[in-house]
Amino acid sequence: MAPNAISKFAPLSLLVLLAISASSDANFNFNQKLKETKLVFHMFDWGTGLNITNVPVAGVPGKPWSGLGFGTIYAIDDKLTESYDRNSTEVGRARGVYVQSALDSIDLHLLMSLVFTNQEFNGSTLEIQGSDPAKNKYREVSVVSGTGKFRFARGYAILETLFLDLVKFNAIIRWNVTVYHY
Repeated sequence: MAPNAISKFAPLSLLVLLAISASSDANFNFNQKLKETKLVFHMFDWGTGLNITNVPVAGVPGKPWSGLGFGTIYAIDDKLTESYDRNSTEVGRARGVYVQSALDSIDLHLLMSLVFTNQEFNGSTLEIQGSDPAKNKYREVSVVSGTGKFRFARGYAILETLFLDLVKFNAIIRWNVTVYHY
């Protein structure tokens, strides 16, 4: 393309970008005061039994795919409940993946959506990302975004292991989540 043509299209490109930016912000008032929401729920991450919720989907070629094996990737669809009882009221699902990402320890990298199904937050999500050194009783991950009632969310979650069986790869994790959103 000739330099003359580029100079003709540059102002048009800028105008299109400004129009897109203005139209996407037009329906949202960023001057609203941020709300703080605190949530507590339990995640059941189950690798054995009738209701498996974590499945290894990839790993190091030629080596067994296990929760302790570096490079193992799990797909998850974990139940989120109000209490430690697996049969308590479901508030949502944790859907996504985690990867055993440390060579020398159990350190999972979480990439998941917390998809809420309870009445108050039904259809809303929180997006989670972060390092989860699973042998620690307490650890912190980031809330990097959200949808629905949690639009533009940011915050953190403190994960506490209440039950861990590394042989069967079963765990119960309590989530204490603090998010700021519009």
